Amino acid sequence: MNKNLIALAVAAATISSAATAAEVYSDEASSLAVGGRFEARALMADTATDSNKVSDKTRVRINVAGKTDISDGLYGTGFFEKEFQSADSSDDETRYAYAGIGGTYGRLVYGKADGSLGMLTDYTDIMSYHGNEAGNKLAAADRTENNLSYVGSFDLMGNNLTVKTNYVFDNGDNKDGYSLGAQYVMDMGLGFGLGYGEQDSGTAEKGKQLFGAISYTIGDFYFAGLYQDAENTSVYKISNADVNVKESSGYEFAASYTMGKTVFIATYNYLEDSDKNIDLRDSIAVDATHYFNKNFRAYASYKFNNLDENATAGINKAATSDEFVLGARYDF
Repeated sequence: MNKNLIALAVAAATISSAATAAEVYSDEASSLAVGGRFEARALMADTATDSNKVSDKTRVRINVAGKTDISDGLYGTGFFEKEFQSADSSDDETRYAYAGIGGTYGRLVYGKADGSLGMLTDYTDIMSYHGNEAGNKLAAADRTENNLSYVGSFDLMGNNLTVKTNYVFDNGDNKDGYSLGAQYVMDMGLGFGLGYGEQDSGTAEKGKQLFGAISYTIGDFYFAGLYQDAENTSVYKISNADVNVKESSGYEFAASYTMGKTVFIATYNYLEDSDKNIDLRDSIAVDATHYFNKNFRAYASYKFNNLDENATAGINKAATSDEFVLGARYDF
């Protein structure tokens, strides 16, 4: 992997559990690995009726990854991941379930898989709990089912170019849509990307979304920015209610510093309904994560919420509350 992509992963403090997955089967052509995480999270925040209420956000993820060689330069692959919530089993979800083929020129899979814009929101979505409030994506550009997805990574002038594209078929809940994106990461520490998504909404107006991202890694420091401009997305939630947004724009800035086994991160998120001139997100968040080893970490995260209550926009006391989170995570 390109050394700057590694630096990005470390700065993000979101090392995939796949990195610690245990291989449970292997022969000359095939392998099967099992991984996941146990993550205890306690959230303190105001609700509509209580102040400083502590909520249990504990979750468990289990994944299984398989790969088999078909011929020189061609392989078959499959991946499944399920998340279980301790507080409310109705929030349990299948995060991934796909299979496909890969080789020298990339990987093509079908099922529940990532869209193409998550690659860009990952630039600033690096906190252990908070952040990514300005990175809401269309369903077709996010992790979703009925999804035909391609990703390829190539060497271009000695640097890494990654391209992603996907098409989501209408399944009743999600309408037809697609997204595409590209990122270019240079050895000198600079990375940048651009992406676009579009999706039918069931009306004459399609949802459209444009993302741009940039990052820079120098020594133990990492800096990144994300910008988005969208139309007819209708995907934002305030106080757990869907908000119909015709036009929106927003940005997120992130910075991290790695000191030994501890990573310190700060982000700023802002998102507005530019048609109604209403702030949808406005927050500063900070966290610290300590990695005891590759399998276990603990963290504290605090969000300073700058939103004001707005009955017209559905922004109530709970939506304007600061949040404090303590967490511990074991990867396997």
